[in-house]
Amino acid sequence: MEKSINITLKVWRQASPKVKGEFISYKMDNVSTDSSFLEMLDVLNERLVKERKEPIAFDHDCREGICGMCSLYINGHPHGKDGETTTCQLHMRRFNNGETITVEPWRSAAFPVIKDLMVDRGAYDKIIQAGGYVSVNTGGVPDGNAIPISKIDADEAMDAASCIGCGACAAACKNGSAMLFVAAKVSQLALLPQGRIEGAARAKAMVAKMDQLGFGNCTNTGACEAECPKAISISHIARLNREFLSAKFND
Repeated sequence: MEKSINITLKVWRQASPKVKGEFISYKMDNVSTDSSFLEMLDVLNERLVKERKEPIAFDHDCREGICGMCSLYINGHPHGKDGETTTCQLHMRRFNNGETITVEPWRSAAFPVIKDLMVDRGAYDKIIQAGGYVSVNTGGVPDGNAIPISKIDADEAMDAASCIGCGACAAACKNGSAMLFVAAKVSQLALLPQGRIEGAARAKAMVAKMDQLGFGNCTNTGACEAECPKAISISHIARLNREFLSAKFND
């Protein structure tokens, strides 16, 4: 027999960016512990629609933990209390019967609320546009072994590239810093020969864009690493700092 729990949801409701928001409580009975957090919200929204009430707006797409869109702040943690887990992969068996669950959008000046639990994370896209790419003309498809790369560097670059740009690092940081995101994107290219050509320009451009968009400074509290669903290491921030300072000294 399928186990179920009764919960109370305290959900942030905000009709638009210019309207004052508030928490609204919803009691939910017989919630399947096998359902994911987003499936539970779907059930609540179906109920609200039947009651002719406005459903809760929240972002989602793949529901496989790889797109980074399911950006919910749950009980004081980005994506919930489970480590290395996105909201869509968080299951209701992780909560207790009778528990009150507080659900909020990302709280960061650079991520303005669009509606309810949806925020505009376009700031991250602008940072990528500033330099998070390789623009060399490679012609046709190159041989995979044409440029030898050590396994250590390849593995570390792949670890950095696993960042899904969800924004949990900025949401978790008391300063609203995007350093872990920027560091991951700079680091994955800085470790590879193809990325070295534009390395200096990339570091300066992406850091400048990050500052321009209103993200805070990094003070090395480590909250970003602790809450990152892909376990991106803050060691990449050290590499970003080296890349940035080296670029500045060579101006």
